[in-house]
Amino acid sequence: MANVPADLRYTREHEWAKAEGNRVRVGITAYAQEQLGDVVFVELPKVGAKVTHMQGFGVVESVKAVSDLFAPLDGTVAEVNEALRDTPEAVNQDPYGRGWMIVITPSRPAPLDALMTAKQYEDFVAGGGH
Repeated sequence: MANVPADLRYTREHEWAKAEGNRVRVGITAYAQEQLGDVVFVELPKVGAKVTHMQGFGVVESVKAVSDLFAPLDGTVAEVNEALRDTPEAVNQDPYGRGWMIVITPSRPAPLDALMTAKQYEDFVAGGGH
């Protein structure tokens, strides 16, 4: 399977998480944006909002569907990708780069080890991704 960066961790809801010092950058995977089709709108929380592991933090809307976004860990939103308001298509064009969604300051040391590795995520998607 193409485009599953090895340096990221993944959720069963198709979000990716990348440790950046004491913070974690979050977005959706290439697989997720392919399933959604053309992204036309992204609704994200405000900086300072609390997020809870596997609870919704926003919505991504495409020409095909509206999907909830799920937090990979507990914490506080430190940054929001404001550029997605005007260019939601960045989620399709560069899901692991310009298409990132939020940065979380974890409420406890980041439990990224509990998330799937790239290999585990590839196996999960190959098995149907549900």
